[in-house]
Amino acid sequence: MTTQRTTQRAFIFDMDGTIVDNMSFHVKSWLEFFQRRGHVLDADDFFRNTAGRQGHEIMSTYFGKSLSKEESAALDFEKEALYRELYAPHLAPTAGFVDFIERARAAGIKLAVATAAPNENIDFTLDGLDLRKQFHAIAGAADVARGKPNPDVFLLAAERAGTLPANSIVFEDAPLGVEAARRAGMRAVVLTTTLPAEAFAEFDNVIAVVSDFSALDVDELFASATN
Repeated sequence: MTTQRTTQRAFIFDMDGTIVDNMSFHVKSWLEFFQRRGHVLDADDFFRNTAGRQGHEIMSTYFGKSLSKEESAALDFEKEALYRELYAPHLAPTAGFVDFIERARAAGIKLAVATAAPNENIDFTLDGLDLRKQFHAIAGAADVARGKPNPDVFLLAAERAGTLPANSIVFEDAPLGVEAARRAGMRAVVLTTTLPAEAFAEFDNVIAVVSDFSALDVDELFASATN
């Protein structure tokens, strides 16, 4: 273990619902996708039970584990294409995000993305907003076998950023994501872009709950994480 990794700090960002306030479009595309196949779902329940899980895991839940890998991939591609079509006219970073990461970089903090999204959606968001160059590491669905609440994607993002879990703060909008951060040994900042603060009351690793990035102070977050 190098001294640099021991001392290096990192912010690790979930992408959907965090970097971009887009979860309503994801849920809308999922509901439309399943409705075409005869499944009528409750939007709130669907989000709470699936946000942060990978596409193939969601497909398996609703279509059964007998679904082949190829069939699952084809269905997931169809759903994500529908999402990008719906959200493209609205693509924008969450309020205060760009300024916040610029301040973080100036403070020497490593920045990483850890998302359950496929590569096509990572490209769509980060390249569409010209943000890819801001991040030192990116980990997505193609890099890990299991989605959240398993900690795999956060641990990989921290490793790629050259930091330890204890020195990493996760930014999330979903309970499954906050649980994944907890299992990874990381503190979390919750964005209430989709769910109210009460939805995260049970988590002892949450150090802040905010509506966007506008009022966040870089140094205060790490001070809170050590208390």
